[in-house]
Amino acid sequence: MTRATLITILFSLLALNAAAQENVRFISDTTETVETYSDINDYDLLGFNYGVTFSQMMFNPPVKQSWMFSPMYMSLTYTHYLKLFDYMPFFGYQLGIAYGKEGYRFKENEDTGTIYKIEGATEAVMDVIEVPFLAHFHYDALHFKIMVNGGLYGGYRRSIVRRGPSVTEGLEKSFAETDRQPDYGLQGGLGIGLVFSPLEFHVNALLRYSWSSIYTPDSSPSKYNQYYYRFAYPLDVNITAGIYIQLTKRTGRTSRDLKRQAKEIVIKGWELENEHTESKDR
Repeated sequence: MTRATLITILFSLLALNAAAQENVRFISDTTETVETYSDINDYDLLGFNYGVTFSQMMFNPPVKQSWMFSPMYMSLTYTHYLKLFDYMPFFGYQLGIAYGKEGYRFKENEDTGTIYKIEGATEAVMDVIEVPFLAHFHYDALHFKIMVNGGLYGGYRRSIVRRGPSVTEGLEKSFAETDRQPDYGLQGGLGIGLVFSPLEFHVNALLRYSWSSIYTPDSSPSKYNQYYYRFAYPLDVNITAGIYIQLTKRTGRTSRDLKRQAKEIVIKGWELENEHTESKDR
């Protein structure tokens, strides 16, 4: 058997294996082709998300407040899928950069008839730039996926706008010395996706809980700190829709797979040819 004949047979076997990705089912006297797909690759995604934010604060002592709605949240994310132990294709990680808002809006306390204020403001909105790094879990079907994210983020509160009848002069659009601008904490959520390779369309709900109070705990007058350790941690919910592009193949053989298979064919062909030559010499 010549080397050319051997390589031809090997390529034929690979073609048959690829054709086997389609299942054929017999119903009565007719034949129906059932579409299937191969395993999910370790592929990469680049996505752009846009959405809205609902914000509150975790205050101590507790105060009456309502959710603040902000129609502005944008993020650019990179997602890499990978197989745990080279076997379980449900994992990955996601990192990116995002721009959004957080803040508070106080409402009247029905018992006392008063409204809580910070620097004379009953409402404030802060622009925040953040960088999340999240563990990514997913379950894929052919054109559909379910996703769960969870991890940490770091950010920076770059500006603030305060509103109210008695805002401290000079602080309407600036931070006080006792305000904290660095932001960091936990972020996680759930999502669903529609997949039409090479594009994917995702809808996500994200919960973001900051570990950085918007002001230093002891920054308010001492009369307020006699009985309480004062803090205010942002708590935000983001609802986003995004479009993603697959940077590498989601299913099927990748360039890396094809190179590996070609190398294996050449090596196996060389080994078989040597075995055939040795047997003839004997």
